[in-house]
Amino acid sequence: MAVDGRGDRSLLKLLTVGTVLVACIVVGYLLGSWLDRSWGTRPWMVVIGVFLGTAAGFLELFRTVNRSLK
Repeated sequence: MAVDGRGDRSLLKLLTVGTVLVACIVVGYLLGSWLDRSWGTRPWMVVIGVFLGTAAGFLELFRTVNRSLK
């Protein structure tokens, strides 16, 4: 690890990647569930919300890993 603490911060960012991925999926599910109840489109908004949440989570995963490898 670097003496200036950069290695510690990079390690902490990488450890949060799993949490961010799960959080994005859960938020997509909850938003889709709320929209389904509001619009009566069950289960389509949940499916779309989970897919969009998964895509957002993986995008953040790739961005975080890219930044930490530089």
